[in-house]
Amino acid sequence: MIYDALLIAALLFLATIPFIAARGGEPVEIGDNVLYRFVLAGVIYVFFVGFWTRAGRTLGMQSWGLQLQTQDERVPSIAIASLRFFAALLSWAPCGLGFLWQLWDKDKLTWHDRISGTRLVYYPKEK
Repeated sequence: MIYDALLIAALLFLATIPFIAARGGEPVEIGDNVLYRFVLAGVIYVFFVGFWTRAGRTLGMQSWGLQLQTQDERVPSIAIASLRFFAALLSWAPCGLGFLWQLWDKDKLTWHDRISGTRLVYYPKEK
């Protein structure tokens, strides 16, 4: 998640440039610009859903040999990836408990994996 967070931070910086330019170089406050908030949320959504539906993995997941799959071992559709994205927000809400849940889950699934019918699969790199 740290690798993906760094990539997303870079994308969010790039998405902020037009807003700063429109204000004549003045900083953009997230609280007083609804369009800016939607753009930032959209960048994050497109990052995850785009990677999950194209390759089943983000660049960070690829580094660790992880791939997202549906129960029938396919790359998730846009609908399933979107459901997983929004369910992951629910997993973060109670201090990340939805992510930690996999430590106790009999199938090692997070809340958002349960809700969306997906799972992370580890594919070690061939030597």
